Amino acid sequence: MRVSLQVLYPVGDNTRFDHSYYRDTHLPLVGRHMGAHIESTLVTKGIAGGPDTPPPFHALATMVFADRAALEAALANAGPVLADIPNFTDSRPQMLIGEVVG
Repeated sequence: MRVSLQVLYPVGDNTRFDHSYYRDTHLPLVGRHMGAHIESTLVTKGIAGGPDTPPPFHALATMVFADRAALEAALANAGPVLADIPNFTDSRPQMLIGEVVG
């Protein structure tokens, strides 16, 4: 069964998020270290939480894997990716691992 890993970067009081660094440096780093195990990736930049509502997240990354074994293999290589997070944000990322149902 396909599984997904979603990484959400919450907006907080005075949190910073460098979208250019994230796009140009961090995402290629993810590709180098974890990409062999990822089926697809979708990255979304937060612009709103609804009409006239600021976004609750700076960004959301969704990675889809063929199965749990592929996810675990990717996570085993994620050390440099995790170490890079402070270079673009001081927000504490939230993660959700789930079964892809649609």
